[in-house]
Amino acid sequence: MQHLWAPWRSTYINNKEAHRVKCIFCEAAALGRDEEMLIVHRARFNFVILNRYPYTSGHIMIAPYQHAARLQQVDQQTVEEMMTLARTAERIIEEIYQPQGLNIGMNLGEAAGAGIEQHIHFHVLPRWMGDANFMTAVADTRVLPELLEVTFAKLNQAFKLA
Repeated sequence: MQHLWAPWRSTYINNKEAHRVKCIFCEAAALGRDEEMLIVHRARFNFVILNRYPYTSGHIMIAPYQHAARLQQVDQQTVEEMMTLARTAERIIEEIYQPQGLNIGMNLGEAAGAGIEQHIHFHVLPRWMGDANFMTAVADTRVLPELLEVTFAKLNQAFKLA
């Protein structure tokens, strides 16, 4: 039997309760250390941040600066900019990663699958046939071919040019 180690998963699992106490999106946006916090782009009402525990390389989230648990709690400008950023992200991810498909969406509330339910965020991630293979089902592990630092550099540069 071979073992594939994914120690970053234990960090996520062990810190899950901490996410309920403080908002990782508000904290990341406020710190001003974008590369460390993995913020690849800042817009007027929203920012684009890498998922620190991605399903696939290139998995980003678009979150408003305003702390809100529901779309109806943010103004129209914020929602419109969020969708504009999702369209830009779609184009950038397709250019960089050339996926066979994309997941784009939002989970509102724990029952809907929101990992961080107190602050809305829109997921945009590339997908390929077979990328959800036996490793996810058997070992609760994803195999990512790219370091987060490399993903950050690619997407940060692409958003600057967008």
